[in-house]
Amino acid sequence: MRIILLGPPGAGKGTQAKSISNKFSIPHVSTGDIFRKNISEKTPLGIEAKKHIDKGHLVPDELTIDIIKDRLDNEDCINGFLLDGYPRTVNQAGVLETILEEKGNCLDTALLIKVPREFILNRMTGRRVCLNCGASYHITFNPPKTDGKCNLCGSSLVQRADDSEETVSERLDIYDAQTQPLIKYYGDKNLLSVVDGTQAINSVFESICSILGAIEKW
Repeated sequence: MRIILLGPPGAGKGTQAKSISNKFSIPHVSTGDIFRKNISEKTPLGIEAKKHIDKGHLVPDELTIDIIKDRLDNEDCINGFLLDGYPRTVNQAGVLETILEEKGNCLDTALLIKVPREFILNRMTGRRVCLNCGASYHITFNPPKTDGKCNLCGSSLVQRADDSEETVSERLDIYDAQTQPLIKYYGDKNLLSVVDGTQAINSVFESICSILGAIEKW
């Protein structure tokens, strides 16, 4: 099964992607993970990508396309994959279609986790992380036992730069302008499936499994 996972920043795509990958035995290909690995290792790609990510901007197409094409050539993607974070533009979608056609394959569905803007702003701006051990919290949904302190190691919690309201708003604006057209693109191709992302995490996954299970039977 070949799946694209769509949705705005903060829609919970990463969480659902891991569950889908395990359930359907396909690799989870996350551009975010690939970029973070390169950023942590300070590779040329990572250094260039960080300039855009820190500003809340999308990484340019040419950088993203190159890493995706290389990743899909790996043996674990022969029988399918779940793409998380790609494509983000109609141009990237067209390139992906060409890549798959060259392999004699096609996309099974573009799965959209739909979440309202205000819901995302509340979710993302409320996140806090521990710089010492990496544990994550939310001031409303998963608060620490002691305000501003990590439950596990007692270190101070901080808001990541890309979780500030200004940066989140800018990322959502970019999503609306550049990525939303993908909804129409895949809708016109009868490949779009939509899930309500405001549900509880388990309920979102159950809805996803229902959709993908039906597609598998086609």
